[in-house]
Amino acid sequence: MDFTKSDLIWRKASLSSAEGQNCVEVATLPNGGQVVRDSKNPASPTLKFTPGEWNTFISSVKDGEFD
Repeated sequence: MDFTKSDLIWRKASLSSAEGQNCVEVATLPNGGQVVRDSKNPASPTLKFTPGEWNTFISSVKDGEFD
């Protein structure tokens, strides 16, 4: 799947600090997958997740698996 980082709409948690430190940004891909990047370094490599991988991750977070 071809895309450029500038083609995507990036969002970050509303509870992120005003300085943007220690944050990640997430964008939705056309296939419903997600891309994650470091907000402090937008040009850095991204992590790409399929829709299924992302749903599993979100469910795990909600279940407290990473607490």
